[in-house]
Amino acid sequence: MQLAAETQGDEAPTERQRAVLDAALALLVEEGDALTMTGVARRASCSKETLYKWFGDRDGLLTATVRWQASRVRVQPLGSEPIALFSLTNSLERFASDWLTVISSKTSIALNRVAVSHAGTAKTNLGAIVLENGRFALAARLKPVLEAGREAGLLAFDDAETAFRSFFGLVARDVQIRLLLGDRLKLTAAEIARDAGEATRQFLALYGAQAGR
Repeated sequence: MQLAAETQGDEAPTERQRAVLDAALALLVEEGDALTMTGVARRASCSKETLYKWFGDRDGLLTATVRWQASRVRVQPLGSEPIALFSLTNSLERFASDWLTVISSKTSIALNRVAVSHAGTAKTNLGAIVLENGRFALAARLKPVLEAGREAGLLAFDDAETAFRSFFGLVARDVQIRLLLGDRLKLTAAEIARDAGEATRQFLALYGAQAGR
């Protein structure tokens, strides 16, 4: 499966494309597996030809929606100067807060439920799409921050993937699986900020470059 040229790579979607992706996400919440190009075109008030031009096919549209959803998890750009503890902490807390906000949203819950139901079947590539453009893409974006922290003498770890998985686990805890299984867990903005801060403090306690370590 390939995306059409207009949406390949890291190029940000246009305002009109974002409206289409939001329409697709809304339909996923309402219809789940029944999402069709026709339904998205109708909801977004555009032609199917436009959708095929922008996204290539249904898998291409699903890939773009996952990328659009994952883009809400921000990673602070790195400058040329060594990263300071304050900046590292802020970057980790913002990532954690954004990620908790995204995974607890109705759109992400619906998207992941469909992806899980398709895993190991021949229905679509949605499971692989969610992994590649969700979790794996987020890891690729945050690992440079972790490595910058190590280079600045703030973190100590041998493998960035292991460190990332530890941070991811501290942030997610059992929240995502509970939501996917129907728990009516509701996270307020204050609770998300608190949990993001706590996960960051725990991560720094585990991987902080302490004297004599």
